[in-house]
Amino acid sequence: MRSLVRQRVELVTAFRITKCLVFLLLFCTTSLPNAVFAQSSAPNLGPSKRHGAGDIDIYVMGADGGPIEVPATVSLLAATGPVLRQGTTLGGAIEFRRVAVGAYTIQVVAPGYERVAKEFRPFDAGTSTIIIDMRPALNGKTGAGSSQMLLAPKVQKELGKALEALRMNKPEQARSHLEAAYGKAPNHPAVNYLYGVYFLQVKDQEKAKSCWAKALEFDPKYVSALLALSEALIREQKLTEAETYITRAVEADPNSWRAHAILADVLLKAHLPEKAISEADHALKLGHGQAAIVEPLLARALAEGGNKERAVRVLEEYVRDHPHDVAASKQLESLQAPDVPILPAKKAALAEVKPTTATEPAISLPLPSNWLPPDVDEKVPPVDPGVPCALDEVVQKAGERVEEFIKNVDRFAASESLRHESVNKWGFAESPETRRFDYEVSIEEYRPGRFDVSEYRGNKYSPAQFPDGVETRGLPSMALIFHPNNIGSFALSCEGLGQWNGTPAWQVHFRQRPDKPNTIRSYRIGENGPSYPVALRGRAWIAAYSYQIVRMETDLVNTLPEIRLFVDHTVVEYGPVRFKNRDVEMWLPQSADVYCDWRGKRMHRRHSLSDYMLFSVDEKQQISEPQAEASRPNKELNP
Repeated sequence: MRSLVRQRVELVTAFRITKCLVFLLLFCTTSLPNAVFAQSSAPNLGPSKRHGAGDIDIYVMGADGGPIEVPATVSLLAATGPVLRQGTTLGGAIEFRRVAVGAYTIQVVAPGYERVAKEFRPFDAGTSTIIIDMRPALNGKTGAGSSQMLLAPKVQKELGKALEALRMNKPEQARSHLEAAYGKAPNHPAVNYLYGVYFLQVKDQEKAKSCWAKALEFDPKYVSALLALSEALIREQKLTEAETYITRAVEADPNSWRAHAILADVLLKAHLPEKAISEADHALKLGHGQAAIVEPLLARALAEGGNKERAVRVLEEYVRDHPHDVAASKQLESLQAPDVPILPAKKAALAEVKPTTATEPAISLPLPSNWLPPDVDEKVPPVDPGVPCALDEVVQKAGERVEEFIKNVDRFAASESLRHESVNKWGFAESPETRRFDYEVSIEEYRPGRFDVSEYRGNKYSPAQFPDGVETRGLPSMALIFHPNNIGSFALSCEGLGQWNGTPAWQVHFRQRPDKPNTIRSYRIGENGPSYPVALRGRAWIAAYSYQIVRMETDLVNTLPEIRLFVDHTVVEYGPVRFKNRDVEMWLPQSADVYCDWRGKRMHRRHSLSDYMLFSVDEKQQISEPQAEASRPNKELNP
């Protein structure tokens, strides 16, 4: 044992000598990029005069007892969770200087190794040595890009600024922020992926591909990089390579409709129309309305597979809903024209050097937002593939629960806590504000299927009391989508049996039908101004045993440029409240998160409701708090 300890001490000593030599070389070679320095250049935590400060030397060992050969990302986390320091090892070593005395966690992530998190107990001022032993990952795929890898706050900010600049197609503004982020986290897949997007925007596809390939070195399952590489290879007519990457993307995220759409395009170009049809159908099922643009590709695959009749039906429906898609209209005319031969797949593949024109807008990757949750149609949350879903029964019973609520309750009151954050142009929340209201809601069905939902906030409430003078209304109305007299206005599909908070729940997707009245959501400018109906699409989680709606998430069907409404993403979670003197349990909103981009103002709000008072149609009485085992606590949560 003593000899083993002596060997490790000697190894650490050798590390220190090597590190000094490397530092001298780097110091003398000013032409090298800053990214090669192993020491974190994050802002100094500051020595505490009261408690002192010290240095931490961290040595990352492989399975053979020597330093790992690949770069590892090392993060120093405070006991409360935030990343305080972060850097990349050089020769298996890294040093954090002048760290205040305290308790920390050291997290190490490296390609091909399992993630390690090691608690670091309080230490005295001076130098402390930490040895981290890494274990090879069983599947060989755990890497620095795993979802567990964190970014230091300043790196997150630089990456967010780069992301917003790229979203606005301003690569010249993004470059300096990408350089800063890369200097701090060169092995993070998101940094390399966005660098690839930058190079794509400046028309350097080779460098873009190189960045995406590097992102995959650190996270082989980084879906955005897999999809981007697939599209690039399609443009170069390298279909075999493109199929390899897109197949990996489908395996990494089977619920990504974009992955299935790109795979369908590759298969069609490879003269496999039947397989292309299957993938296109699956993409449409997963992506709902957002994936409708895949229908021209499906029609082409159907026509080349010999099913011209269905191809015409698919295109007719698509053109009816997308009258401005000129390419699809011409495709339909070609199919309907008599005695016009279908272009053979080989000739079509040779004629095109990029993704199929009709589907290019669909499979072009949207850059993620650093302040918005993913769109509800971007992918389907996981469901149990072996459980069939009876959509009509689920919707009917959920509607019965909504009817029970309307019959038993005409008014409820609650204490409302509001946390508001404005979102700046870089996508970062700032200037948080809080408000508290005495909140009251009354619901009246003034004619079948038409409800008057009135919301009142006490404390001499006026719209000006809301931050930015913009009030939030309509949250109690969302569940009314499933009222039997309203549900016919929505196109529905059951995605399967998923889970919410550990409870089985049916996932039902809904989308406002364009041929039906929209009575759920509207925007109004000014108290007496015009009202603008807002069409919604979204997903509801309906408890499998009680058929109560436990969660709803919505997005806009279309933006409303006339009132500058570009984002309205809402998430509402429900919980039970019970009458004290009657065996009646009602499910009411417990919390709601609202993300909005309206009239140049971007905001995130979290509404939390507690201390309910429920008033029934025939009596008024106070209710108890929701049962602890059946709902979440009604307290404000930081987003």
